[in-house]
Amino acid sequence: MDRNTTQDGVPPDGTATNESPVSGTEAAAAASESHEEGHGHEKEGLATLAVGAIGVVFGDIGTSPLYSFKETFVGHHLMKVDQLHVFGVLSIVFWTMIVIVTVKYLFLVLRADNKGEGGSLALLALVSRCMSDRRWTYVMSVFGLTATALFFGDAMITPAVSVLSAVEGLTVVHPGFERFVLPISIAILIGLFAIQSRGTAAMGKLFGPVMMFYFLTIAILGVIGIMETPGILWALNPLHALRFFADDPLMAYLALGSIVLAVTGAEALYADMGHFGRPAIMAAWLCLAFPCLLLNYLGQAAMMMHRPETVANPFFMLAPDALRLPLVLLATAATVIASQAVISGAFSVSQQAVQLGYLPRIRIRHTSASAAGQIYVPMINWTLLGLVVMLVLGFRTSGNLASAYGIANTGTMFITSCMFGVLAFQVWKWPAPIAGFFTCLFLLVDGAYFTSNMTKIPDGGWFPLLGASITFTILSTWSSGRRIMRDRLAEDSMPFDIFLGSVCQKVRRVAGTSVFLASNAEGIPPALLHNLKHNHILHDRVVVLTVETQNVPHVPPEKRREVEDLGHGFYRMIIRIGFMDEANVPAELGAETRAGGPFKPMETSYFLARQTLIASKRPGMAIWREKLFAWMVRNAESAMVFFRLPTNRVIELGSQLEI
Repeated sequence: MDRNTTQDGVPPDGTATNESPVSGTEAAAAASESHEEGHGHEKEGLATLAVGAIGVVFGDIGTSPLYSFKETFVGHHLMKVDQLHVFGVLSIVFWTMIVIVTVKYLFLVLRADNKGEGGSLALLALVSRCMSDRRWTYVMSVFGLTATALFFGDAMITPAVSVLSAVEGLTVVHPGFERFVLPISIAILIGLFAIQSRGTAAMGKLFGPVMMFYFLTIAILGVIGIMETPGILWALNPLHALRFFADDPLMAYLALGSIVLAVTGAEALYADMGHFGRPAIMAAWLCLAFPCLLLNYLGQAAMMMHRPETVANPFFMLAPDALRLPLVLLATAATVIASQAVISGAFSVSQQAVQLGYLPRIRIRHTSASAAGQIYVPMINWTLLGLVVMLVLGFRTSGNLASAYGIANTGTMFITSCMFGVLAFQVWKWPAPIAGFFTCLFLLVDGAYFTSNMTKIPDGGWFPLLGASITFTILSTWSSGRRIMRDRLAEDSMPFDIFLGSVCQKVRRVAGTSVFLASNAEGIPPALLHNLKHNHILHDRVVVLTVETQNVPHVPPEKRREVEDLGHGFYRMIIRIGFMDEANVPAELGAETRAGGPFKPMETSYFLARQTLIASKRPGMAIWREKLFAWMVRNAESAMVFFRLPTNRVIELGSQLEI
């Protein structure tokens, strides 16, 4: 099934718009209060969804044991393998998984679902809808865009470092395999991105059992390691983490930059919530992923205490010699699956960005008839593949990539903590002491990890920041360009009452219905004026149609359409959709009878305005950003395809417009 979802309009082709992508309306609030999640999760059992979540959502964090301990001790800051450091690192890992993954994301942030959807933009829409101060709304918008940009930066690195770290396990089996690491890694990554079009659900069913076997395997290996040094269990005491910071504060602070690799992928839990739902993600983490990860980390630490030389690659050293090659193959399969978490999250975030007006129209395919959150975005998929292959060829080893890994992830987590604080105080109205405690706790932990990772910038951390900066520029340029475009179009717009009173009565009318897609619910759309100027006729029934995206994922059918009779055969219609809904304009018209009766497909013509943008020195954006905006407009997907208009019933009218 291939359906194109829609956004709240793109003024350059006169289709539809929302006054502000983060302001909302009373209708949106009503829809928010009355509408259920509507993701289709209730149609599948919790166990089935939990298995799918294991395969898609927890791949990233599940493969962290491959490299987190190794990079902490033998990465860019060598650390002595003794009780102080091993117990300290293990204690920090354990309590970070408790505080960040379990408490922050699973128990609190996942409650901030925007009618079933998660991620930075869903959180932004949820918070902004409930805020009246426009200054704070602007601050939240910057936070949301920055977090989204950082998430895309992280999505570039996760597949590369995960797959490379697993394939490098071949060098533990035999040093002669080293020359095959890069070509095998690239081949695996190409295969992974090539199968994305099959859909998240199909891959979840395939990947889930593999990841369950992987988690159980690393848990068994961890138990074997614990048996060598049972005293390692005492390391879970938080006093060992405090003692580490007290006795060696500089090394402890620098080590945070590598320790955080143990929880990379936590943000993907939130971004992927729309794919599987909160209950399934919580069940998968608490019942399988968390216990198995903890056992493996305990086993690695115990083995390192007993045999310090294994610090070179403790994950694979846990396995007996005869089982290392099978473990490499299993770990490689797991890291392929690990990449799925951020890829699926990138698809969801891209769709939300399109709908909320931060990205131009792009093709989005729905891959499930029952779960609306499962989608495939071809442009994002192939762009990520190109960037990932560049990273593998440029950095060549997982150790080098680890220096670039973590900055984008921790930056996103820190911004999420800031937005959570606003949510707890302003939206949920928690008591100040409770909201303040959790907000300060999360900001302290995330802030420490983020600033520690900033020390990686010279060693490769600049790459995800560069990628995030480019992404932020694209998101903000499209949003600002749309606002400027609305203002320019409004300057030339004619009020409807003047038009009806002085123009339409003097024009010849012909049989049929014309639908003019408008970017603004006020005034005459440019396409109508251009048609009148060139053809000097009007249809018997004229509908001015605006599609608005609300700050909720879904709007129920009974609240989707609003019709106003303007007289003289003119009607104004507003179609309201959620940012996870599709805009099928012919289907919406087919369900509407209040605008002069039913719409007959072969008697209805659709008029679109297509502006050629010209960058100018008028107040707005910098010239280079105006040119970038104009380029994005030219390359956006056709409004005819995006809104599912019949190809033989569409007329496009072009003009030039300075911005």
